[in-house]
Parts: sequence; C-alpha cells; structure tokens
Amino acid sequence: MVDTAARTEAKTATPAARSAAGPKVDVAALGRQLLGTWADIRLASRERAAMPELQRIEGQTMAEHRERVLGQLKLLVEQGAVHRAFPKALGGADDHGGNIAAFEELVIADPSLQIKSGVQWGLFGAAVLHLGTKPHHEKFLPAIMSLEVPGAFAMTEIGHGSDVAAIATTATYDPETEEFVIHTPFRAAWKEYLGNAGLHGKHATVFAQLITNGVNHGVHCFYVPIRDDEGRFLPGVGGEDDGLKGGLNGIDNGRLHFTNVRIPRENLLNRYGDVAADGTYSSPIQSPGRRFFTMLGTLVQGRVSLDGAATVASAMGLTIAVTYGNQRRQFTASSDTEEEVLLDYQRHQRRLLPRLATTYAQYFAHDEFLVKFDAVFSGAADSDDDRQDLETIAAALKPLSTWHALDTLQEAREACGGAGFIAENRITGLRHDLDIYVTFEGDNNVLLQLVAKRLLTDFSKQFKNADAGAMARYVVSQTAERAYHGTGLRRLGQTIADFGSTARSVTGLRDEASQRELLTDRVETMIAEIAGRLRDARKLPKADAAAAFNRNQNELIEAARAHGELLQWEAFTRALARVEDAGTKQVLTWVRDLFGLGLIEKHLAWYLMNGRLSPQRAQAVGAYIDRLVERLRPYAQDLVDAFGFRPEHLRATIATGIEQERQDEARAWFDEQRRAGTLPVPEKSAKK
Repeated sequence: MVDTAARTEAKTATPAARSAAGPKVDVAALGRQLLGTWADIRLASRERAAMPELQRIEGQTMAEHRERVLGQLKLLVEQGAVHRAFPKALGGADDHGGNIAAFEELVIADPSLQIKSGVQWGLFGAAVLHLGTKPHHEKFLPAIMSLEVPGAFAMTEIGHGSDVAAIATTATYDPETEEFVIHTPFRAAWKEYLGNAGLHGKHATVFAQLITNGVNHGVHCFYVPIRDDEGRFLPGVGGEDDGLKGGLNGIDNGRLHFTNVRIPRENLLNRYGDVAADGTYSSPIQSPGRRFFTMLGTLVQGRVSLDGAATVASAMGLTIAVTYGNQRRQFTASSDTEEEVLLDYQRHQRRLLPRLATTYAQYFAHDEFLVKFDAVFSGAADSDDDRQDLETIAAALKPLSTWHALDTLQEAREACGGAGFIAENRITGLRHDLDIYVTFEGDNNVLLQLVAKRLLTDFSKQFKNADAGAMARYVVSQTAERAYHGTGLRRLGQTIADFGSTARSVTGLRDEASQRELLTDRVETMIAEIAGRLRDARKLPKADAAAAFNRNQNELIEAARAHGELLQWEAFTRALARVEDAGTKQVLTWVRDLFGLGLIEKHLAWYLMNGRLSPQRAQAVGAYIDRLVERLRPYAQDLVDAFGFRPEHLRATIATGIEQERQDEARAWFDEQRRAGTLPVPEKSAKK
C-alpha cells in the first residue's frame, strides 16, 4: 500500500495562503531566462506580434486570409524585420540565431504569418543563400529580401514525401545551349504542398536530379521562374492550388510541375556542385551521399524554428487554460456555499501542470539548440561533426515539441470546457494551425528514425571488431561521465531494490543523479539491445537486412524519442543550475522533477520489465507526482505569467479576467440573497 502520510497539507488554506509561507518566484527574472539567449530580439518581435495589423482576424475567408498575410509580409519588410540572417553586404545582419528567435515569435500573431514568412525567407531565400554562391546572392537575394519576388521552395514530391533522395524531377544539362532542362516525368513527381505555389510565387528553388553527360549526380537545387508579373504560369510550368486545408489557410499552398522548362546553366545553385559549359561536373565533396546530406543540412533552420514556435504555442495554450482554471468555479466540494476553483481539483492539476513542466523543458532545450544552430551557421563551430550533431538534435527535438503542442492545445481546450471551443479564445485555431507542424520539414517518425540510426552508428563505432561479450560488458561498465552530444549514454549501476515506506523510495527518485541515471540508462540499454540484434544484419542480403531493420523500427523510434527526452531533461537541469534566486530555484526544481518523473511514469512498464525499478519504487512515482502537482498548484499562475504574454498576445477573452468578474458577480449575488434571507429553501431542507 502506498504511504501517503507525507502528502498532507493544510487543505483549508487557499493557494495564495499556502504559497505565502513557501518560496517566492521571481517572475520577471524567470521570464527573462525563458526568453533565452536572444531575449531582447524576442521581446522586439513580440511587440510586433502585438500589432493588430499583423494579427489574424478569425472568420475570414481563405482568400481574405491569404491576401491579409501577403500584406503582412510587406509590413515586415517595411519594418526591417526579416533580413537579420542575410549578409551585411545586402542589408542583413549575418545573425542566424537572432533571426530564428524573432521569427518563432510571429506564431503569436498568426501561425500563417510565421510559416509564410518562413517559406519566403527561411526556405526560398535561405536556399539561395546557403546553396548558392556570391553571384546568386547579388543577383537574386535583393528581390527576395524585398518581396519583389515571392517564391516557393519546391522540394517535396507527392510520390516520395520525406524520401528526398528519391525524387523524380530531373534537371538534364544540354551543353549545346548551356541550359538545364527541368522536367517532371509523371504525376507522382509533381512538387506538392508548396507555400506560395498556389497563387503568389513568381520563382521557385526546385530540387531535382542533376544529370549531365549521362550521369546522375543526385539532388541539387535550381532557381526557376514559374510565373510572370500578372500571375500567369510561364511556358512549360503548371500547377494547382491545394485549396482549403485543416489549418494555415493564410498560406497559398499548391503543387507545381515542369515540362521541359529551360533555365540558364548559371541558375544551378552551385555551392556544393557545379557544371561547366561543356557539361563536366565538379564538387568540393566527392561522396554523393555526404554531398546530399550536406546540402540538406544547410536547410535545417526549418526544423529549428518549428521546435521553437511549437513551444511558444504550447505556452500560449497553457497560459489561457491555467488563467481560466484559476478563475472558473465549479461544484461545492468543500463548502456548502463556495464553489471550487477548477485548478484546485487534483485532476485539473494533473492534466495541466505536467504539460507545463514539459513546456519549460522545451524552452530550455530549444535555447541550447538555437545556440548550437547559430554556432554552426555563423562559422564559429562548423565542422562536419558539428553539422551532424545539429542535424541529430533537430531531428530529436522537433518531433517532441510539435507532438507536445498538439497534445497540450487539445488538453487546454478541454480544460476550458465549452469556452475553449469558442474561436475567440484562440485555442482551437492554434490547434488547427499547429497540426501540420508534425509533418512539416519531415514526418516526426521519419526524423526519429534518423536519430536512431545516428545513435546506432555512434554506438557501433566502439564495437567495430568486438564480440557479443564485449558489448554486454559495455552495458554494465559504461561510466557515468561518458557524454553523447552533451547528453550522454550513461549507465544505471544496478537494479534498485527498495523496502519500507514510500517516503524512502521517493527520496531517491527526486535526486537529480538518480533521475539522470534512470533516463540515460533507458536510452543506452535500448540502443545496445537493438545494436546487438542488428549487428550481423550488414552481412545479410539487402532484402533480409531491410527486413531485420524493419522488425526493430518501432523500438528504434522509441529509443530516439527517449534520447530527445533526455536532451530536454538535461537542458532543464543546466538551466536550473543558473537560477540564483532561492525561491525561484526551489519551485523550478519541483517543475524539473515533475518533468523527469513524468517521463519515468510514462515509461514505467519498461523500467519494471527491465529491472530498473522495484515495484515499491515504481509505485512511488505516481504518488510523488501527485504530491508535486499539489505543491506546485499555488505557483501555477506565476509559472505561466513568466512566459510573458500580454492580453494583446493571447487575444483570448477567457484569459482577460472576465471570468473572475463573472464569478465574483455570482458570488456577491448569492451572498446578498443569503444575507437578505430571500433564497428559496432547498427541497432537502424543506422536508426536515
């Protein structure tokens, strides 16, 4: 039986009274820390997002919404808000991290605005910037930066999706005319889901198989005109509008196809591969596979920004739901006359506070991620290993944050009841718009598979010529200090056996080192077991090797997910170490523990089946989480207030204090009636 004696607190005290004797949160300082490395840039972007002319108008038609967002992009240009990542020589600031930080905050105004600006400057423009060379920059970027040339990023094909290496569109070089011929050979090779392709785009960066002298040199990027100034498709170019979508209807998504469209040789964006006038191909990267991944790696900023924007959206939904839950009253549970505030109910705390803890973890992990991104793209840390690490982190974090956003926004909606379903309260609109984030820039499961392959590669390098016994010994002996990309594949020394009360079991669970060991051991063990099963797969025929990998695919993805969760927990722990205010540090420690123990609770079956937790300690996990959410309840409003959203950011009526006014009015009315003795007698009382 679980010992709950230690959980008792003064139930009669209000949350405010209970927190009066406990630690205090420095909301301003915590808020500044959440803003991260580029705090001032984020604040400036939030000021912009508070401008009515940049905000979404609920209920607009698709056509109205599209035109409004296009006009908003022009406002961003006028305000100098979108050029930060471009070269200083062209009016930019060469500030890659600050650019992403500012861009992510636009989700507050309208996710359609954030994504359409991302298409124009973060994909279309970035392809020219990162895949082109100086002549391309000078020729194409000024018109892209000014929005004179709206553009599409034409990579995805409807028949291949995330499998970019297998796209079918070709760019065949004709040495007689010194032109590339862009061609879409069949319907499944049409470029699909492209922002700006449905209506506004004049040019596109088109990814195609580069063929010259009869040799296919793999996927490269080409700058291709698609429409004239009147919006008509150019000869050989065709397409369709994707029409109404499940969200983001301020963006004109569409599909494109090409029939022997000729472009000058110079329109090949040739940073990583070039073709001479006579058709000779050259590249600074000899390996076709490495060349392909290097080219795609330069465009990782899409995943970076989705991770950050999804985190902001989760914080917005939680701020609305917690604020409402602190004001809305329902049922007279502990009084004959006073109804309970929703957030005083344990279930309400359990549904919102663990998600709040995860959102905090995501904020801290994202800032470290963004620092890494900036170091790579600024050239401060731009080795092959740095770029591979960045790709791995992006593929690990983007799935977790985008899935979390959908889950959190849905729970926030339900926690606000019918009020949450009203469009003016923002949550449903955010939920619809954020839905596509889980497949933007790569399906989440595909991305996690990439992470798992990287983990396996890193693991197998240490056992290239080792036998099974050496691998088994590794699992037991890996030192606690071994770091894997700053997160570590570490070991748990031995199975934990607990006897006695839950209180003693809990002591170990709330210890930082124990949480780290439990989380890291899960990643290490899963990867080691899968590596052992796949060790001989490379010797099998291709079909058999693929089948062996497929049999382990689900576990691989789960291991990668565990790795991403570990990244977040460790980033949270490092952020916690930087907190100076004692009260804030105490409360934030509880939040970190709630996040860490929440991960353990989610995977409790694994810990039990693998002997990492005794039944006694496993039983204590849920009990201690209940205790933590009760302990954190008085600080819930402080924790969401630290996100720093003002009413003009949230634009949710139920988060403006109107619910408090309604509740106060109702309570005052009933109090007056009771004092005046004018309330009807309840039926039960009348029968006595």
